Parts: sequence; structure tokens; C-alpha cells
Amino acid sequence: MNYVEKIKFDLSQYSDLTKATFLQGFFQTAPGGYGEGDRFIGVIVPKQREIAKKYQQEIDLQEVELLLNDCIHEYRLTALFILVYKFAKAKNDQEKEKIVNLYLKNYNFINNWDLVDSSADKILGQFVLTKDKTILYEMASSGHLWKQRIAIIATFYFIKNKQFTDTLEIAKILLKHKHDLIHKAVGWMLREIGKRDFLVEFSFLKEHYQQMPRTMLRYAIEKFEPQLRKEFLKGII
Repeated sequence: MNYVEKIKFDLSQYSDLTKATFLQGFFQTAPGGYGEGDRFIGVIVPKQREIAKKYQQEIDLQEVELLLNDCIHEYRLTALFILVYKFAKAKNDQEKEKIVNLYLKNYNFINNWDLVDSSADKILGQFVLTKDKTILYEMASSGHLWKQRIAIIATFYFIKNKQFTDTLEIAKILLKHKHDLIHKAVGWMLREIGKRDFLVEFSFLKEHYQQMPRTMLRYAIEKFEPQLRKEFLKGII
């Protein structure tokens, strides 16, 4: 039994059909939904992390890629957890670059918001923090929903390091996006900037809030004082 088979077997021990049915609806897997066609076996995230940690040292990148290419959501998420753990323990930039290249090569399988949010900042964002960031702008401008979410969420790592410029520039690119998954992601990242530097977020919002989708704005101002939130929502800033 190879490591992919072992991981699948271990995950199957925690499968819950009732939970799987719930997740199918929660992640909008029905025709026309953003997660159309995705399949679940109903394993909770803590168990996926536990199993990922168990195998992250032994499993090689080729096998991780096989797991990431699977149609089962939990297999893909577990594969991404493994990549995150491997990236954190990588000894040098060469090892990290191999993980990043695998990540980018398989973006079509990083195709739901939890998959993106569990990995983009911890792999891609961390890798490009001190490097050329062109790839993020290309992804943000691609018109591909998951590439665009990866681009903005990757900048969360920059925000944690108090570097806000790229987040704000990518937010501008995505400002009039039509999908609420991007509205939520951009608003979330703006809110995270505000936690660290209120004036940076406030200045950006003052200039752009009237062009923002309502959901993006609501996410961005969630932590503001009630009166200030009302003023933004009423458009009287």
C-alpha cells in the first residue's frame, strides 16, 4: 500500500455520510454552484490535519500531487495541508520552489474557498514575500475565480508582515468583481489590514467604497465602530 492509499484509508475511517451530505450543500456542489461536481466523504478538518501531519515527512511530492488531483474534496484538502507542512519545514528556497511550482501547476484542483484559504498565504504568499510578485497580479487579472482568490488570499502573508501595498493594488483589480467569493475575500483582507493599521484601510475605503460591492464593504468594515459603519453603509463618508 503506497502513501496515497494509506492516507485515503485513514481518511475513510472518519467518513460520515450525514456530514458529507451537509458539505455537498454548504460548498454549493449542485449544478451552477461554485463547487459544482465536488464530492465529499464527510471528514472533519482536524482529522485531515492530523493525518496530513502523520504522513507529511514520508510522502513525496509526486504522491502528494496524485492526492491533490483526486475528485474527493477531503483528499485535496489533506494534500494541501501536507504541502503547507512540507513548505514550513523546507530547508532552502530550492525545496520551497518545487512546492510552489506544484501548487501553481495544480490550481485547477485548488477549486473551493477552503482549499484556497488553507494554503495560498502559507505557500505562495510566503514564498514571494521578498520576491517578484508578478504572478499574483497575473492571477488577479486572469478572470479565473480560484486564481483570483488565491492571488488576494496569498497577500495575507504580506499583511501579517505589515506590507499592505500589494493587497491594496490587487484589491483595486478585483474591486468590481461579480462573484461574492471574491467580495468576501477582498473585504476580509482589507479588514485584516485595518486590524494592523486603521488609517491605511480607512484611506483606501474612503477612496473606493462607493464602487465596492456591498458584501465586500460589509466585510471590510466589520470591526469599525458602529457609527462609522453606518456612515460607510449610508455613503456619507
